[in-house]
Amino acid sequence: MTSEQNKRIAFLGTGLMGAPMTRRLLAAGFPVTVWNRDLSKAEALVGNGATLAGTAAEAVNDADVVITMLSDGNAVGDVLFSAGVDNALKSGAVVVDMSSIAPPIAKKHSARLSERGIAHVDAPVSGGVVGAEAGTLAIMAGGDVSVIAGLANVFAALGRVTHVGPSGAGQICKLANQQIVAITIGAVAEAMMLVEAGGASREQFREAIRGGFAESRILDLHGARMVERRFEPGGPSRLQLKDLNAVRAMADEFSLALPLTTEVRNAFEAFVDDGNGEKDHSALLLHLEKINNREKGHP
Repeated sequence: MTSEQNKRIAFLGTGLMGAPMTRRLLAAGFPVTVWNRDLSKAEALVGNGATLAGTAAEAVNDADVVITMLSDGNAVGDVLFSAGVDNALKSGAVVVDMSSIAPPIAKKHSARLSERGIAHVDAPVSGGVVGAEAGTLAIMAGGDVSVIAGLANVFAALGRVTHVGPSGAGQICKLANQQIVAITIGAVAEAMMLVEAGGASREQFREAIRGGFAESRILDLHGARMVERRFEPGGPSRLQLKDLNAVRAMADEFSLALPLTTEVRNAFEAFVDDGNGEKDHSALLLHLEKINNREKGHP
């Protein structure tokens, strides 16, 4: 029987988040085989001790745990069911999807894998690249509690895991997280606009309110990005919009009116449509500057 620490891991999707997560697993002593659509991104991890696979199906051969960290539900579905991964999985393997995808898609993937005797956990994360590098991600896990408990050491290398409910629950919690992130980014950006228009320093405003009721990780990290005008991703705005579109779809399904989410989703849609999809989501400030004719605003 494979020991907890010797679980063989296949990591599919070694981009902005997947690469530092893979390095955390390797540092914790797990043998990891990596694959990425752009193989150069996976190949870069060989120096850290990873084994490179030429295809996704090859990567999962003999893996105990398969982790996916891909852009959206379609990408996850393509890799799992069109690239031959489902057929290559060994009996008893566990698929842990750490991508952010729509809850109904996560449930569908779980059901399809269950038919083959493969356990599935939807475990999206929050904390961004900083959290991935530090191993401090917040992991929201949906699925069988005993399966999740059996992955404790794997999750421990990446951050803090919380079992939030059955299949799909991890994804719905991630969407709720993304609601809070997007709305708070919007609030901080609008506040930056207000204080500068009133003659105050954005930088000193941020310092002044830290430690008060408005303190948050968004104010700390993304507020600094806004002050310093550093908008390389991080979290690309196109992915923030993708998540907000998924929130809207779930709100429609549940017949919920979410006016704040609707407003910030519309703002992100306009920003992305204007060609800014690859800018960090904190760059929503640029959208506000544009609509207020203050595009040359300064820190």
